[in-house]
Amino acid sequence: MAKPRTLPDVPMLSKQWELPSAATLGSAVRAKGILLEMRARLPQPLRKALDIVAGTLTLELPKADAATFRAVAEIVTRGLVGIESLPVIPREIEDILSIKTSERHRWLKDGRLPSAGTRTVRLAGRAKQITFHVFDPRVVRDLLDSDQMDAWREEDVETRRENRQRALWNAKLKRAEKAGKTAPVASEDDPGLAGWAAFMREGLLR
Repeated sequence: MAKPRTLPDVPMLSKQWELPSAATLGSAVRAKGILLEMRARLPQPLRKALDIVAGTLTLELPKADAATFRAVAEIVTRGLVGIESLPVIPREIEDILSIKTSERHRWLKDGRLPSAGTRTVRLAGRAKQITFHVFDPRVVRDLLDSDQMDAWREEDVETRRENRQRALWNAKLKRAEKAGKTAPVASEDDPGLAGWAAFMREGLLR
């Protein structure tokens, strides 16, 4: 069998940009997001010429396209100025802070995780658009350097415990009311019911 012919190597031009840790925040997902941001600034046929390996953006084009290479390199160089301030999108913040989607939604809703605004994008190949919250990288960096997420998780556990206790207490009240009995008296020692005894004594539920 004849050996398949191979195309001769094409002389290439190459340029690299190492992304600073202040921009990637130690996240490969964030680094990929920066790549996509830079690709979006390039003409469609040239986007795949820019790639990322181990946190370094790499542009490669044939030497025959030297003028195009210089133009694209200039676009990327300009685009990376101030890249540390690029808003953090949802999948990036989840990877950077090692949090779940449900935690992001909960902390965003109650204000613990402040939004830096919203962004609307069109899904690739579709007419549908989606809008999502983005986050200030300075806020994300501060959270990454603290143990705030652990504290928030402890708060969430305590909140869920208190909500269960209150739900049980409300169920007791409803059963007593339905049966025409005297409402049960809350003890100050009942977990999650601090203040409820005084609340009952003042007749605020009657």
